[in-house]
Amino acid sequence: MEDRRQRSARHRTRSVKQNAAGKNSTVTPVSLPNIAELITYGEITLGVLRPVGCIATATDGHNCLAMLVRRRGENLAQFLVRLDQAVDKALTDDIYTDEINAR
Repeated sequence: MEDRRQRSARHRTRSVKQNAAGKNSTVTPVSLPNIAELITYGEITLGVLRPVGCIATATDGHNCLAMLVRRRGENLAQFLVRLDQAVDKALTDDIYTDEINAR
């Protein structure tokens, strides 16, 4: 018989507040052309790195193009736009952004 660990209950650190407009709220589409191109041969990762906080990384399979830390008050769309811009700088100008190790 296999020994399986029980998953512990997930504890949210903060609640998600619903927009006052509810279901009728308008979502503005975000154009991320550099990320769209990158994920055909590379990858992006979003997650939490303790004690740094919410981070995003972008790699092309050989190089880490960008490592960003989410700013206070920055929403996910803004964070992804910033990542898209950092990927563009890396691919066109060879400028690699590293906000994680620069702390």
